[in-house]
Amino acid sequence: MMSVFGSPATYVQGKNVLFDSASYITRLGRKALLLAGSTAYKIAGQKYVDYLKDNDVNVEYVPFNGESSVGEIDRVTEIGKEFGADLVIGLGGGKALDSAKAIADNLRVKVAILPTLASTDAPCSRLSVLYTDEGTFSAYRFYAQNPDLVLVDTKIIANAPVRMLTSGIADALATNVEAQAVARGAGSTMLGAKQTMVGNAIASKCEETLFAYGTQAVASVDNHAASKALEKIVEANTLMSGVGFESGGLAAAHAIHNGLTALNGPIHDLTHGEKVAFGTLTQLYLEGANQERFDKFLKFDLELGLPTTFADLKIPDVSDEELMQVGQLSTAPNDTMVQMPFTVEAADVVEAMKGVDAYSRYYQEHHASK
Repeated sequence: MMSVFGSPATYVQGKNVLFDSASYITRLGRKALLLAGSTAYKIAGQKYVDYLKDNDVNVEYVPFNGESSVGEIDRVTEIGKEFGADLVIGLGGGKALDSAKAIADNLRVKVAILPTLASTDAPCSRLSVLYTDEGTFSAYRFYAQNPDLVLVDTKIIANAPVRMLTSGIADALATNVEAQAVARGAGSTMLGAKQTMVGNAIASKCEETLFAYGTQAVASVDNHAASKALEKIVEANTLMSGVGFESGGLAAAHAIHNGLTALNGPIHDLTHGEKVAFGTLTQLYLEGANQERFDKFLKFDLELGLPTTFADLKIPDVSDEELMQVGQLSTAPNDTMVQMPFTVEAADVVEAMKGVDAYSRYYQEHHASK
C-alpha cells in the first residue's frame, strides 16, 4: 500500500490574524456562507461579517444548531445552494468546523476553517466526525483534500475558556500514542494509506510540545495572555495533532471516545477531548504500558484537571453491562480499534477501563497521603 501525507493548503496562526485575513479569504471566494454557533458569533462572528463585507465579500450568516449530524449538514447545504455560495467559512468549535467541511463538500466549493477554540484537532483534517441528532457517534466522513485555509487567531484563543484549551491538549495527547500503535502494527492511517515518516515525526513532536509547554499555556489562558507557550500549544493542538492524527492514524483512544457516546446522562456534558483523555489512558492500559510511562500521562491529566476515573466521567455507578456497551461500540468493525497492533475485544476494553479507574483512584489516594 502507498504512503500518503495530507495537510491544509494554507495554515495561518497568530495574534489578531482574523481581522487581517481578507487576502486569504478573497483568494477562495467572494460569496461566503458563514456557519457559526451562537457563542462564536457573539465573540467574533458579527464583527467578522462586517469586516468581510467591508472587503467586498458577500456573506450569508447561518447559525449552527450544535450537532454535526446529517440533518444539520443537509439543512445548511440547502441554504448554501439558494445563496449561491462559492465558499463556506466555518467559525467556532470542532462540530461547527466539521459541519462546514461537509457542507462545502456537498456544494463542491472551497472551505475556510477559522477555529475560535484550540479544543480539538478537527480543523486541519480532511474528515468530519458525524453524530446522530442525539449526540451519539455515527461515522467518519472523508474528503478528497484537506481544507483550503485554516486560520487561527491566538488572541481569540487566549480569551476562550481554559477548559477548552485543556480539552484540546487532551485530544492532541492521544495523537502520538495512537500513531505509534499504528506504526507497530503497520496499520493504515485516516487517509487509507501507510504512514509517512513525516506524519509519524509530527505526531512525536506534538507529544513533546504538549508536555513541555502545556501547563504554561493553560496559565496564560487563565490570564488571557497570548504568550509564546500558548502559540506553541495552539500549533500542537491544531496543526501538529490535526496532521499527526490523520497521517499517523487513530487507534484505541478515539475508538473508546466513540464508545463512550453510547452511554446516557451527564457524561454528554464532557467535551470531546475530556473523553479522549480517558480513552488515551485506556489505550495505554490495553498496551500494558509500564508504570513510568502511564504515570507520566496520568500526572499530566490530573494537573490539567482532565478525567481519569469513572467519577470524573460522571458515570460513578456505571455497570458492567453499560461498560460492555462502550466496549462493543468501540470495537465495531468500522472504527479505529482495528488499527491496534493486536486484537482488542469488547471485554478487553471493559477490563482496561476498570483498571484505569482503579489505578487513578489508588494513585491519587497514595499521592495525597504523602
